[in-house]
Amino acid sequence: MEKRWKLLEAPNREVKSLQEKLGIHPALCKILVQRGIRTFQDAKSFFRPELSSLHDPFLMKDMQKAVDRIVTALQAREKIMVFGDYDVDGTTAVACLYQFLLDNYETDKVDYYIPHRYKEGYGVSKKGIDVAFEKDVTLIISLDCGIKSVELIRYAKEKGIDFIVCDHHMPDAELPPAVAILNPKQSDCPYPYKELCGCGVGFKLITALCKHMQMPDEYYLRYLDLVVTAIAADIVPITGENRVLAYYGLKRVNEHPSPGIKALIQLSKLEHQQLTINNLIFVIAPRVNAAGRMDDASIAVQLFIEKDPVKSATLAELLHSHNDDRKEADLSITVEALEMIEKDLEQASRKSTVVYQPHWHKGVVGIVASRLIDRYYRPTIVLTQSGDIVAGSARSVAGFNLYEAIHACREHLIGYGGHFAAAGMTLLPEQVPAFREKFEAIVSATILEEQLVPEIVIDAEVRLADLKPAFYNILRQMEPFGPDNSRPIFIARDVKDNGWSKIVKDQHIKFCVVQDNILFNGIGFGMAEKFSLLQHDQPVDIVFTLDENEWNGSKHLQLRIMDLRAAAND
Repeated sequence: MEKRWKLLEAPNREVKSLQEKLGIHPALCKILVQRGIRTFQDAKSFFRPELSSLHDPFLMKDMQKAVDRIVTALQAREKIMVFGDYDVDGTTAVACLYQFLLDNYETDKVDYYIPHRYKEGYGVSKKGIDVAFEKDVTLIISLDCGIKSVELIRYAKEKGIDFIVCDHHMPDAELPPAVAILNPKQSDCPYPYKELCGCGVGFKLITALCKHMQMPDEYYLRYLDLVVTAIAADIVPITGENRVLAYYGLKRVNEHPSPGIKALIQLSKLEHQQLTINNLIFVIAPRVNAAGRMDDASIAVQLFIEKDPVKSATLAELLHSHNDDRKEADLSITVEALEMIEKDLEQASRKSTVVYQPHWHKGVVGIVASRLIDRYYRPTIVLTQSGDIVAGSARSVAGFNLYEAIHACREHLIGYGGHFAAAGMTLLPEQVPAFREKFEAIVSATILEEQLVPEIVIDAEVRLADLKPAFYNILRQMEPFGPDNSRPIFIARDVKDNGWSKIVKDQHIKFCVVQDNILFNGIGFGMAEKFSLLQHDQPVDIVFTLDENEWNGSKHLQLRIMDLRAAAND
């Protein structure tokens, strides 16, 4: 699939000013300016994150109320339930707060609850409240959910159960009748950083409790390995406070992780390497999410709170097995969906993709939608049947508001929810054809042609001669990478194959390119179809990230090439 290239710009004056202060390569200064780092102090805070820069948790609206209500519950020996969503963010958040309460309260007075993905759905559930009532719970603390659960929290209040809501999703105009709502996205919340994940909000509550009880910092810092796992999995910006939490969370993951995280690392055969955010996203998080996708997400909480390494290993094996099942279902459904699309003659002219089979596993339809976008790059919905109802997941392409498109089709839906890039919906089976046509009509009328072509956003242009160990060492200090601080992408123009580039395993290119007598090796995964561009002794432009490759004990820099095209003539 051809891609658009977009080279970012930055004011030369600001780049030059920052270079004078830092004394590093101008391409790196350009990237820093693009990311809002313009002064020496900005750069110091960015490159040397400090735990001391974390904000006072009591700046968050209702934090004092939340702490007071929990302290009252502890003193009165009330029963407390920690309630969380079934994904990585929710299960890590529950594990952190539940473990904290276990360590500082009577074990028979605290419980946790994770709703079943398919039987109860997302967020606070009536069943969960009823279970709490049966167990004489008088305080529920919800994590990563609850901000929209107005009626359910009112129902809990009628049953004599107070709620503290810890959430990071956008609030509606009407807020639930909770005794405290911790959510920095509330319009009147003065908390300085708005992009915490659900586990991050829970972490701030634990921090506040520790400060109130005058406990050492280690009593909340011990949960940072779970916090960084949630930050990675929930794709929140790795800026500001999240960057500090991610930096020190990764340090904890690599140096002394909790038994549950350690078991997942060992099972994934990653114990002999330095873990990054990408490892958490693509290796650890899928195993945690697989619990809720394939069975019961409370297994993930059990793993995170387990202190016995032997029991942790057994629970990790169970998650690993669920993930294998998830991968098998994901692969078979993707193959089936691709076959359906290829046989549909009308699909080639459509600007959206909607596929439906009643037997597909509900837990993986969102993953399948993402895979179909990788192939066809269209707003995509994958539907399956759950009982008498059709349920589905939708994924968007860059820049297209998927939620608005689905909202415009609401006449065909029972329910829907989501955001700009991803959404879910339910509908009756007989409404599927009409919904598919309406969704296609809305997408066709509103999507821009350029949004149907994937875009590579390039941070800076460099020469191969610039790519020295000192340059790479600065790049490494920009980690952890993630949203709003992505791994820098470079372009080098007018490079040539030196004759040693070749196709490997029928689908990848092992590059050997030269520019100004500087030779660089690289790898381009899945790029074999573009190999002909290297064979005419003509210059090409390449887009890449810079990596370090280790082989037989020696390290050298290499290019991870993302795209190439014939060199521009201008």
